[in-house]
Amino acid sequence: MSSQRDFGVFPVPSWLRHREDKPLHFGLFLNAMFGIFACFTVSNLYYCQPILGNLASAFGVSDNKVSNIPTLVQAGYAGGLLLLTPLGDMVQRRQLILLLVLISASLTIGLALTSSLVAFEVITFLVGFTSVTPQILIPLAADLAPMDRKAGATAVVWAALMFGVLFARVLSGVIANFVTYRAVYWLAMGLQYVVLVAAWFIIPNVPRKNLGLSYAGILWSMAKLAVTQPLLIQSALCLLVSNMCFTNFWVTLTFLLLEAPFHYSSLDIGLFGLLGMLGVLLGPFLGRILDFIYPWWGAVSACFALLIFQAVMVIGAGLNIAPVIIATLGLDVFRQTTSVSLVNMAFAVDPSARSRINAVMSVSLFIGQVIGTSASTTVFLQHGWRVCYGMALAWTGLQGLILLFRGPHCPKTTWIGPWTGGFKLRKPRAAPPAPAPVAAPEAEKNEKSEVAETPSERESGEKAV
Repeated sequence: MSSQRDFGVFPVPSWLRHREDKPLHFGLFLNAMFGIFACFTVSNLYYCQPILGNLASAFGVSDNKVSNIPTLVQAGYAGGLLLLTPLGDMVQRRQLILLLVLISASLTIGLALTSSLVAFEVITFLVGFTSVTPQILIPLAADLAPMDRKAGATAVVWAALMFGVLFARVLSGVIANFVTYRAVYWLAMGLQYVVLVAAWFIIPNVPRKNLGLSYAGILWSMAKLAVTQPLLIQSALCLLVSNMCFTNFWVTLTFLLLEAPFHYSSLDIGLFGLLGMLGVLLGPFLGRILDFIYPWWGAVSACFALLIFQAVMVIGAGLNIAPVIIATLGLDVFRQTTSVSLVNMAFAVDPSARSRINAVMSVSLFIGQVIGTSASTTVFLQHGWRVCYGMALAWTGLQGLILLFRGPHCPKTTWIGPWTGGFKLRKPRAAPPAPAPVAAPEAEKNEKSEVAETPSERESGEKAV
């Protein structure tokens, strides 16, 4: 049973309380609100990236001194993925989400006020550690959505997460270009408190799962899943490689547009993220298609499309802006389709362990971003744009190869089986739930009983009269 009081003190609104006789309706509004919450909480990780120069000037240090701030916030986020998101399979997720948003919003006040670089760095790490709310919302959406809408529901939240990544960079760069960097963090704090209030009125009070499983048991089972489940390992490896390509594009885009023949300003490069946002907004429409086909097919189709757009970058990225614009839209749409497909593949391993599975997938995503950032920066600066984007093309091919090791219907415990189980594309239609029997009113029962009298009963009654 779920407690009807948040933290044992505050009553949960009546319309959000769990009732066995009246299951929650997970509709478009609730799905969209999950996405908005994900967008404004994941943004905490990326506000700092465009304003490193402003931070160096404000703290009176060199650019090199502040260059580790993005690393610290990402390191904190990695710690939160490992240690906090698995709690979604152990505690009530409504309370976990409210607590994390409250802590991250309150810590952000420190980022806006402090005049100490050391304090700023420590708080940055802690903000990253507590900004894992989107990775709790994604499996929660998968749990609440109807069977025929799970892929579409996770696609909406995932799209909002990716939108938040780009939104934070654009917003932070524009604000810091006109006013002090502190305004960025005051705005971030305000947005998070708005999320906190809205979440209190919107996040349903879902009962916790796996009662009796300790925190150590949660972490151990997550580690066990990560090394013993072929389907999860396949999905995680593909997501790792996919995000190597994602960071390859967005990290080196700045270098590409600063050089000839473009010579764009920093503000122009920051606004280029608006194109990425447009691509992200198209993602949920493709995600809805994934509700009708098996997710393996979605991942393979998206990988094929990514090969085409990566080839466009290899051919003409450094020659004309048109290939860059085309690739920006295509890579973001199909990278997001890949991510949603892979996450839904992994969730099939064990629906009762979705938070732990999502934690494994999120860690692989993070590792892919770290590897992609390091390798892409080095290759671009030493060998140029064509070799760098050729490397991303090869990575995309590797992703496709990993997918082909196991087919769409390969048993969960089989490591290699491209043809096992066949290649059926469409999911079977979910059978509509049987209507619950409705008790007839007492008057209706009496009327039926009168109608049900036998002829002999009616005859004996007439004789008596």
